[in-house]
Amino acid sequence: MKILVCISKTPDTTSKIAFTEGNTKFDENGVQYIVNPYDEWYALVRALELKEANGGSVTIITVGTANDDSVIRKALAIGADEAIRIDTEPTDAYYTAMQIANYANSNGFDLVLTGKETINYNGSQVGGMIAEAMSLPFISLASRLDVNGSTLTLETEITGGLQVIEAQLPLVVSCAKGMAEQRIPNMRGIMAARTKPLTVIAPTENEVFTSFESYTMPEAKSACKMISPENMDELVSLLHNEAKVI
Repeated sequence: MKILVCISKTPDTTSKIAFTEGNTKFDENGVQYIVNPYDEWYALVRALELKEANGGSVTIITVGTANDDSVIRKALAIGADEAIRIDTEPTDAYYTAMQIANYANSNGFDLVLTGKETINYNGSQVGGMIAEAMSLPFISLASRLDVNGSTLTLETEITGGLQVIEAQLPLVVSCAKGMAEQRIPNMRGIMAARTKPLTVIAPTENEVFTSFESYTMPEAKSACKMISPENMDELVSLLHNEAKVI
């Protein structure tokens, strides 16, 4: 079974976020990037488990520049067989999805996996767009995926319980919590990742429909007010007039 796992880079959650050029561009100075956790923990690790149980290959793909290569190597260290980098900036979800779909369409993958979303944009758009562009079924936010031949059994959470879905390969799946557990790359994997193939390909021509006009930071949190336990009237007044929760 040939599995394609879509990965992206995201800023580490401890990185300080800032913007430049009049708040129109993300400032990458000093930012530490990681593999998007949902792509790594859920999609990539489950793909590796399926390969280990059923044989086949796992290819990772990302849309980005040479600055992303170190992040790609980490995913290779976890266990992916090879990596593809489409050499262009991922300007928006549609453009990214079309680049991946064009490559996947011409390389005969049985299963395409994505994380449920990225932790920096939280869009949950790319997986569905890839499926549409490839004319394949799409299962969103799956928390379990089992393979029996060409038949897949998946679970997704619904209000009040779980939905069990049976589907046939090929298809596209976005992976959510419960799909797999994080793997830490070992020294052998890290050393092997240095020599695993990382193929850089040119992007295809696709229209860009959206652009970012500006970014804003969340409003600074107000200072914490300490109220004496003996002054309940002041507490009630603040909750009613300022917090407006009562």
